[in-house]
Amino acid sequence: MHRIYQLLSAVLLLSSLLFLSGCKPSPHPKHPHYEIKKPKVKYSPTKKSLEKMVKKLKGSPYVWAEEGPNNFDCSGYTYYMYGSMGIDLPRTAREQAKVGKYIKPSELKYGDLIFFDTTKRRNGKITHVGMYLGDGWFTHASTTKNEVVYSNLRTSPYYKKRLRICRRYLPSTKQSLLAQTKQHNSPWKTKAIADLKRKTQAKAVQQRTASRPVIDNSSKKGAFFVQVGSFRGKPKSALLYKIRRLGYSYKIIHFPMNGRQISKLLIGPYRYKATALDILPKVKKEIEPTAFIAEIL
Repeated sequence: MHRIYQLLSAVLLLSSLLFLSGCKPSPHPKHPHYEIKKPKVKYSPTKKSLEKMVKKLKGSPYVWAEEGPNNFDCSGYTYYMYGSMGIDLPRTAREQAKVGKYIKPSELKYGDLIFFDTTKRRNGKITHVGMYLGDGWFTHASTTKNEVVYSNLRTSPYYKKRLRICRRYLPSTKQSLLAQTKQHNSPWKTKAIADLKRKTQAKAVQQRTASRPVIDNSSKKGAFFVQVGSFRGKPKSALLYKIRRLGYSYKIIHFPMNGRQISKLLIGPYRYKATALDILPKVKKEIEPTAFIAEIL
């Protein structure tokens, strides 16, 4: 009788484990959700806000092409946390690594992002991102554990060898002090505060201008486009997803040819040809080498 009881207990335990594992979403779904969801701003841009989110999101499932609020890929995780504080980052790890303040590994502080090359040959490409917590620890949406976990740079040779770049995005202490000073304003301090505000804003603009990603200056009106290509049927969703994540707007024009539907994929429109020409080299480098300028009236 005791043996039967043990057998039944084992069956029930196995059934429970199978049920729980079945509730987790697939890390690589057959039909990924490529539309980017911009997070709602719920926190101020501070270390305390990040600490709240890190604690809350630990163990969240890893799902390719997701940026929250429940499932994340690696760059979706960092995109969500910073977006929740009103700090706009590009959506992919490769693009996130191009913006923000460059810092050395020895200068890392809580909230800094660290970028890795996880390719087999380590060819220098940015393929993974995590957020530094201190003492070597960082949090990231792991593709091996399939959830948000903590890892350590100092005790993991794998990540230590693959670290490529570190970036900082949280506001400087001067900006934080400025916000505090506003709460205790007095007449004799007004001019000094105004001067500090102007200097801080000017410096912030210079930093953003120097490090920001490609800005798509397209408008609803305009006749100039960068044509990515022509396709039978519709362009692949992965290509459209890539264009959106790089920050471009696009338009698809459908027309029949020899009994088949042809689609032209166009980035834009732009009011001026000079603007399209400025975008063209970046499109050729990042999306399609054969891209060209098209004027459609």
